[in-house]
This record gives sequence, structure tokens and C-alpha cells, in this order.
Amino acid sequence: MNDRDNQHSTEHFGDDFASRLADLEARASAEEQAAIAALPSGSALLIVRRGPTVGARFLLDEDVTVAGRHPDADIFLDDVTVSRRHAEITRSGSSFSIRDLDSLNGIFVDGERVPSGKLVDGTEIQVGKYRMTFYPSRHDVQAGS
Repeated sequence: MNDRDNQHSTEHFGDDFASRLADLEARASAEEQAAIAALPSGSALLIVRRGPTVGARFLLDEDVTVAGRHPDADIFLDDVTVSRRHAEITRSGSSFSIRDLDSLNGIFVDGERVPSGKLVDGTEIQVGKYRMTFYPSRHDVQAGS
């Protein structure tokens, strides 16, 4: 056995790798981009990036949408890290916001635990183990530029 055989095979990745990985996860595939492009004004899409249902899409087209572990939740997130009624997403015109419904684990918006937050194009939302990216209708994004 030589010295190379005795070395650890664990590789360490720096902050640059982590940011590149996060960037890749946040990018929408061609199929997802087509779904986002087809959204009518006043609607949005949440796409699960991490968690038990990676790739799942949730259409936001109501004034109030509840996410939680309860089977009757508008966005059903089946994991013990999610409260029955965890978070509420509200729509006002073409603007969206999220607020915590006094859940055990809270909500995170772009990595920061908050009681509520405004959702803009590309916002990352974390509810329990689920990390989702928010995409509003392209009609509304263009109108806001």
C-alpha cells in the first residue's frame, strides 16, 4: 500500500461551489420555463427545488393559498417538518406575499427566517424541508420593469 491509498477520499467544497449549486437549483428547465411563460397575469408558480417532491409545481391563482401538512391544504406538503396550516400566500392584484401561520418551524424567505415577506421573481421560500422558487407571470414581471 502506498501513501495515496491511505489518504482520505473526502473532498471539501468551498463557498463558490455552494453558490454555483444554488444557482443551478434556482434555474428553471426548458419545460418549467414554458410553464412560467404560459402563466396568465395575476398568477404565479412555485416549483419545489429541494424536499420530498422535487420538481412539483404549485399554481398560485387564488387570493389566498394555504400551504401545510393537512390533506385539505391548497398546497399539501406531506412531511413532519411542516405544520398542518404552515403558511399563507396572499395575492393582491399581481403582487404576492407569504406569512407564517404560527408554525413550529417557521418560514424562510431567501434563507432568512421571517414572520412574513413579499414574493418577487426568483424568491426562495422554505417551508419545513421544502425549498421552493417563486415565479410570477412574465406578463406581470414585464409590466413592472
